Amino acid sequence: MYPYKIIVFILMVAFIVSCKENEKVSHSHEVESYNEQFRPQVHFSPPANWMNDPNGMVFFEGEYHLFYQYYPDSTVWGPMHWGHAVSEDLIQWDHLPIALYPDSLGYIFSGSAVIDWDNSSGLGANGQAPMIAIFTHHNMEGEKSNSSTFQYQSIAYSTDKGRTWTKYKSNPVIENPGIRDFRDPKVIWSEEYEKWVMVFAAYDKALFYTSDNLIDWERTGMFGIEGDDRLWECPDLFPIKVEGSNETKWILITSIQQKGPNGGTATSYFVGEFDGSSFIGNSKEQKWLDYGTDNYAFVTWSDIPEEDGRRLGIGWMSNWQYAQVVPTSPWRSAMTMPRELKLFNHDNNYILHSTIVDELNVLREKSILFDQKTYEESKVLIDDLSKDAYELYFKFEIPKKGLINVEISNSTEEELNIGYNVSDQTYFIDRTFAGKDEFSEVFADYHLGEARYEKTNVEMRIIVDRSSIELIADNGRCVMTDIYFPSSPFEKVTIEAEVNEVTLIEGSYTTLRSIW
Repeated sequence: MYPYKIIVFILMVAFIVSCKENEKVSHSHEVESYNEQFRPQVHFSPPANWMNDPNGMVFFEGEYHLFYQYYPDSTVWGPMHWGHAVSEDLIQWDHLPIALYPDSLGYIFSGSAVIDWDNSSGLGANGQAPMIAIFTHHNMEGEKSNSSTFQYQSIAYSTDKGRTWTKYKSNPVIENPGIRDFRDPKVIWSEEYEKWVMVFAAYDKALFYTSDNLIDWERTGMFGIEGDDRLWECPDLFPIKVEGSNETKWILITSIQQKGPNGGTATSYFVGEFDGSSFIGNSKEQKWLDYGTDNYAFVTWSDIPEEDGRRLGIGWMSNWQYAQVVPTSPWRSAMTMPRELKLFNHDNNYILHSTIVDELNVLREKSILFDQKTYEESKVLIDDLSKDAYELYFKFEIPKKGLINVEISNSTEEELNIGYNVSDQTYFIDRTFAGKDEFSEVFADYHLGEARYEKTNVEMRIIVDRSSIELIADNGRCVMTDIYFPSSPFEKVTIEAEVNEVTLIEGSYTTLRSIW
């Protein structure tokens, strides 16, 4: 027995030492994480591994829930789960355990979540309104067998503020009618028609279903563009009041997986009406929510309190052209800054404006005001950028010709250019020489945002992070989001005025503290 006790003792000591070492490794990772070379400092990103579309966004009891497409075992796309995080202010996030795992019905693709306040589903307990997740099950074996029915809609429910989930025992709740791409359900409650409304993508169109209980669904409508051959994804549907009026319109958002305004993926929208069965709008008037290449699958939060009243959303900050090969580790992908959407009527042209949420103010630190003057030659405004994340604000007079160009650069001659082209009436982001681009033939490029509308000044609000830029121009009427990967941090901000003089009316630089 004596040798046996020695062996047991040695094994116990080894186990304790191993645990201590693991604690050190875990603690070391905790300290070092979120500070990698390209890790965003004011944008949401997963602790590690692959992330894409935002999912299941819902507000409940003081928390904004952000679920997301997640593969916990690699930095490239794989069997999809729903990752999960919560925030009290839309800016600083707490990571929670994975909410939904793949099962016998398939991977857990994109979807939405709602609070079933009246327990119409019967899935609540002890007077607690259930949180219902509606998502696409994707059967990989069915896809490999060339079936057309490998995607269908299912639900899960939670009665503990989204911390644990139970999948509905009779999933799927909507069978596939024979459409190969049949996914990404977004569900809303229609006060006007007193029923649940679901919209989801069916290859090149949106389908509409309605229900009284979130379980039994009836197909009621369809909306699409005749002759369109692009893949639609991640639709959203909601009413929104036109600013400065009592008029209400309906918005149908749909993300397009190819042929965006600057190539690859992009998020678009239509303005119209909803008759209780289907969205009604002009299919020829497709508009773009963001002209950059890196705001995809943008969808909005449900159950925002009436006293708040805002329409809030977020997008995946990448593009399927290169999302799986960008040079980040141990994580891959981030979300855009949360945005508020407002609808304006510009001479009978309804346009969604997109602005950064006011909650960003919690991160503001020191500000520097720029001189109001006319620059006849290039001028360095800042030559010692001390923070990884900051906000630039500029209001310029519109030149008679030429460009307004703001350059952000580093000592290795990499540069990111942002500005406005007077002759073309376009905003632009030029990341051609902004850093690493060898991973993709299409990454280094010059991107344009259409701004062919009357304006009195050129106004640009620019959120810069370690590896992303968000241009909010003219109060959010023209928006562009791009990512980039500089070899070393950018150090200088310069107004370029070599070709034509530029008059700055107002400008500032404000540092932003990290959310980590």
